[in-house]
Amino acid sequence: DDTTKAIMGGTGVSSKRISIKGGVWRLMINGKEVAQNEDRNMNVVIVAASPKVSRTYYAQQYQEGGDVSAPDCWTADGEVPVAKAASPQSKRCVDCPQIVQGSGQGNSRACRYSQRLAVVLANDIGGDVFQLTLPATSIFGEGTAGKWPLQAYAKMLGSKGIPVTAVITEMRFDTNSATPKINFKAVGFLENTQHELAIRQGQTDSAKRAITMTVAESDGAKPKAIAAPKPEAPKAEAKPEPTP
Repeated sequence: DDTTKAIMGGTGVSSKRISIKGGVWRLMINGKEVAQNEDRNMNVVIVAASPKVSRTYYAQQYQEGGDVSAPDCWTADGEVPVAKAASPQSKRCVDCPQIVQGSGQGNSRACRYSQRLAVVLANDIGGDVFQLTLPATSIFGEGTAGKWPLQAYAKMLGSKGIPVTAVITEMRFDTNSATPKINFKAVGFLENTQHELAIRQGQTDSAKRAITMTVAESDGAKPKAIAAPKPEAPKAEAKPEPTP
């Protein structure tokens, strides 16, 4: 409320997101962790999603405990790097060497898939909108009933004519995965008034920021300086050949 915001020292917070680092739900506000929830599952309503799966590339390997930094190269549409990328790796993503299997650690790809969601807590649909960024393991795959990756979950609902914004979605950590991986399933329907509220939440500025900003932008990390193009070496003037 306004009183709490006044004591916090401002008119509110600029961004809130849910991190799944270490297989734990973590509430992040402006890049700072303020709360944890060690339950295996969390019930939310998905109110918006980025229209395309994005890609993100970091030149340096992630260091545990380090601050979130801006990626060296990333794409919002999976086709070309964004204009503000500090170090574009290719003009087109399809030609990029960083998407080749084996370009990352082991047999992985150095440029990684991710998808951003805007979610609200199922018990507070009219409350805060959170950004949730999912890795490839939580997006792709076939899955099984009640243990769907994101795309398979949406296809299952869509085939039944059910909007994802009209259901309570349970997100649950896959305990058989070595890295944080989330499975999805529907655990209930929203009432009409709740669904209308969820739709309005998906149209808010907070939801729009959640599905368009990278994690670094959401946390307020400084963008990396764009490398200046290397000056071309002056071309030597062609001298006429001597007359024999």
